[in-house]
Amino acid sequence: MAIHMAKTIKEERLRWVLPIIKKEKRLVDVVMIFPYGKRTLERWVAEYKKNGENGLEPKSTEPKRYRVETPIAIKEKIIALRKKENVCAKKLHWKLEKEGIHIHERTIGKILKKEDLVRTYRKKKIKYKYIKAKRQPGELVEIDVKHVPGAIAGRKYHQYTAIDTASRWRHLEIFDEECTYHSIKFLAIVMDRFPYIIKAIKTDNHSTFTNYYLGTNKRSDMTVKEIHALDKFCGAHNIIHYLIDPGKPTQNGTVERSHREDNKRLYYRSFKTVAYLRKEVRVWNTNYNDLEHCGLDGKTPNEFLADYKLINPPYVCT
Repeated sequence: MAIHMAKTIKEERLRWVLPIIKKEKRLVDVVMIFPYGKRTLERWVAEYKKNGENGLEPKSTEPKRYRVETPIAIKEKIIALRKKENVCAKKLHWKLEKEGIHIHERTIGKILKKEDLVRTYRKKKIKYKYIKAKRQPGELVEIDVKHVPGAIAGRKYHQYTAIDTASRWRHLEIFDEECTYHSIKFLAIVMDRFPYIIKAIKTDNHSTFTNYYLGTNKRSDMTVKEIHALDKFCGAHNIIHYLIDPGKPTQNGTVERSHREDNKRLYYRSFKTVAYLRKEVRVWNTNYNDLEHCGLDGKTPNEFLADYKLINPPYVCT
């Protein structure tokens, strides 16, 4: 025998109320298996007797008027910022705080929800509490290469990315080839531009960064025959070179997350010339270092570095 399942809230309420109305069941008996409280069932029965089936339609719980209404001008500013920046309520709260507008992030979230400017999908995630180790600027810099989508003038280009895990400060460069020479050149540029000494870097296991996993470069005892050029460069400048585990890009999560932001903010369009691409990359990199980050409690990378007390002198690349 097929069992009819209620498809709406109204049908579900009718399933509990009608036997009581038709006097097939007593209310006190239904309450024994009713998943909610007795007062709720009594209210549903009273609403049905007063307004019929329409009385069981779910009603909005939103208050008809607020004790303190948010000014329309601020609401319009929040909506405009959301459409322009496409950032969450917390980041909008930080941006407005810098402009002298004090409004709680939950209020911003309610405004966005009412204007249907929130994501339509919501997945409940399991939250784990991690003890985050506080790093100093330059203590660990993640480096990776991103392939620029599409071809420019019939040629492929590559974006080298370096991001400091402490301050989220980032630098980008565009090269026409992914090779060891460009890896060393890029690291030297980052060392020159970053205002603190770089103590360690972390990369994946691509041949432009390491030869540890190249079988042709290993002896019978699995030791490397020749040290990679990038490792020689790091050794000459007292930089530790960490490698992620093979097939574990999440171990380079900070730089991988920034690449997702590149796809959303930069590479959604095409570029006709490499000169125009390099110009837009410089502009986007400057804007990225002025974006608020949740991991920095609302500070931008530039603000974090400005507030951080300089202990060691800036590194001078030789």
